[in-house]
Amino acid sequence: MPDTNAFSPFDDAWQQLAAAGLDPADAARISDAVAWALPQYGDQLAVSGEPLANHAAGVVRILAGLQSDAATRIAALLVTLPADLSVPAPPLRNDPLAAEFGAEIARLVQGARALLRLGLMARHASDSEAGSGDQKEMQRKMLLAMAADLRIVLMRLASRLQTLRWHAASKVPCSPAFARETMDLYAPLANRLGIWQVKWEMEDLSFRFLDPDRYKQIAKLLEEKRVEREAFIAHAVERLQTTLAQAGIPAEVSGRPKHIYSIWNKMRIKNLEFSQLYDLRALRVIVDDVRACYTVLGMVHDMWTPYSEEFDDYISRPKPNGYRSLHTVVTDEDGRQFEIQIRTREMHQFAEYGMAAHWRYKEAGAKGGQVEASSDYDRQLSWMRQLLAWNSEIEAGDAPTGTGNAADGQGDESGGNATTGSAGASEGGSPNSPATRGRRRTAQPIAQSSNRIYVLTPQARVIELPEGATPVDFAYHLHTDLGHRCRGARVDGQMVPLQTKLSTGQTVEIIAAKAGSPSRDWLNPQLGFLASPRARAKVRMWFNAIELQQRINTGQSMVEKELQRLGKTAVNLEQLAQSLGFARADDLYVAVAKDEFSLRQIDSVFQQPVPEPEPEAADLANAHSAESAARSGKSGVLVVGVGSLLTQLARCCRPAPPDEIAGFVTRGRGVSIHRTNCHSYKALAAREPERIIDVAWGDTSDTFYPVDISVHAQDRSGLLRDLSEVFARQRLNVVGVNTQSRQSLAHMIFTVEVRGGDSLTKALSALAEVPGVTSAVRG
Repeated sequence: MPDTNAFSPFDDAWQQLAAAGLDPADAARISDAVAWALPQYGDQLAVSGEPLANHAAGVVRILAGLQSDAATRIAALLVTLPADLSVPAPPLRNDPLAAEFGAEIARLVQGARALLRLGLMARHASDSEAGSGDQKEMQRKMLLAMAADLRIVLMRLASRLQTLRWHAASKVPCSPAFARETMDLYAPLANRLGIWQVKWEMEDLSFRFLDPDRYKQIAKLLEEKRVEREAFIAHAVERLQTTLAQAGIPAEVSGRPKHIYSIWNKMRIKNLEFSQLYDLRALRVIVDDVRACYTVLGMVHDMWTPYSEEFDDYISRPKPNGYRSLHTVVTDEDGRQFEIQIRTREMHQFAEYGMAAHWRYKEAGAKGGQVEASSDYDRQLSWMRQLLAWNSEIEAGDAPTGTGNAADGQGDESGGNATTGSAGASEGGSPNSPATRGRRRTAQPIAQSSNRIYVLTPQARVIELPEGATPVDFAYHLHTDLGHRCRGARVDGQMVPLQTKLSTGQTVEIIAAKAGSPSRDWLNPQLGFLASPRARAKVRMWFNAIELQQRINTGQSMVEKELQRLGKTAVNLEQLAQSLGFARADDLYVAVAKDEFSLRQIDSVFQQPVPEPEPEAADLANAHSAESAARSGKSGVLVVGVGSLLTQLARCCRPAPPDEIAGFVTRGRGVSIHRTNCHSYKALAAREPERIIDVAWGDTSDTFYPVDISVHAQDRSGLLRDLSEVFARQRLNVVGVNTQSRQSLAHMIFTVEVRGGDSLTKALSALAEVPGVTSAVRG
């Protein structure tokens, strides 16, 4: 039994609170852990200035309030002891804590310290992206991936809350960065787990440090109306209790506390004044079963006038994080609105403690929570796997003000610990705890939740990779060129082979040559260099590009030698390729190198004159320029009710058969023909409707019409060539190209001449099949 003098935080009152809900054997284990750890705390302080012993005692009190098990409370005592986080954790068989307290507690302590190590790295991150929203999401995932046991996360939340409480109680200033980190990461994580008791208090305390003026202003407004509000609530509670008792419905009726940050948040989001908030007055009714919830709801609506727009049934439609309750807003005889929440005891337990209480409730059975799970670790691992299934979830906001809240944001704060030259396992050396804004929790297969890992760059940027990823995968994720030049890697400061499989939480540094190329061995799956399909595709693309260039060089050499033999070295190679049916000279070279084109056909270009084709047998591609509507001025459009009248196709929408068209009479340039859905035409028609004229397509069988085709694609080498090949295969003449590239995305607008809708449809379908193309549509 530890010394319980007046100066010790581990006094008799603390012992009772710390052992609440535990059997005598577990209570004795906590006392033994205190006796073992107390001499090691000594007078050491955390970086916040809080004594380490103080912090440990406060964290255990919070965990006891969350109804955690004995192992979690003991681990929280031990993780607060000073430790050098730069030294890797020893194997459990060599860990003194495992020998003294068992493998389970030692595993919890090691897990919590791993998170502290992550936090220290993130706090000193030098990468400009490390603090971005995407990186916070990665840090959240990484934290949960490292904390395979839910109890480790509970310990981190309790340590952070204790830090905040200590700052408030001691009046020691809390840094805005610390409070902001709590608001951005820890409070959303508590919300994700449904531990609103912790969430609300964290938000209130962080708000108090981030914006003390507004905090004091709202606190003052609450205090000014406190007497009136408490009198109203007391009267409403008494009236409702009497009515329920007369109806024979057992129920607990009480006022519901309000939270300063939630009040401010609602005022800010809904642009309301303090006096406009209806739920400053609120009651909570706790009954035995779901049927009683709806019975009470009916009685409440009989007693007071319901406000239909503010009714929520979270019992039949629970919130994404599992919260269940009935919420209704009613108005009394004096027109005063107030909120009433109705729920069962189980729902209330979950609303107070979230998942931490949910599994405990389920396992308690008839013995009221005194039975410990047979597989404690597996149970919580299952919960964490569900939490990790975030990749395909739908984002949802935090629980709204007045929903599922628990204890008021009272209590004082306290800081973490860490000593000079080492980082104690509590808040002062704590990690950037990854937490996210409330997200939908869906029951997804475990296989989906465990196939990602999260590793760090030397600048503490978190990188998400597939399970089994290697340093080569990591390099290609950072940059394609870095992957090509990758020659070695350090993991946590140690040189490792490139086939080494990475694990969550490791720091990876790539050793790269100034110039280099990938190895073909990397594409051999049996050698294990690459696990990422994305990285494998980049390596394959590099070799494909090299092979293509080699064929181009070989084919060009063969064509030039043939031209030398023919004495035609001054010929334009691009024109020669086009005369042979190729879009570009490079395509000719590749065909020659692959032995798909005979060099003898080059001689025929010079030896035989090209005969003038008969009109009926003319090549469509060669006929474009002669029969183009843009060049000949023959639009093929008939103006209804008018004989010969000059018409011209509008360039803004480029109509072509069989588009629905309309005419607009211009001043001095005849009739301008537009597509009926053209924005310019609609504006002209709205401004001068009297100049609209009916038109229709006449004989267009021999006419080619210019149309715009808009192509969006991932920019890559050879993209324009591949698209040009499509037009060549479709025998479409390209008369204009406009390209733009930005951040590896390409937007190209091709103006091509088509004879009708069928040829355009075929071209769009063919373009959509080109690798990298995301869309190909009519312009």
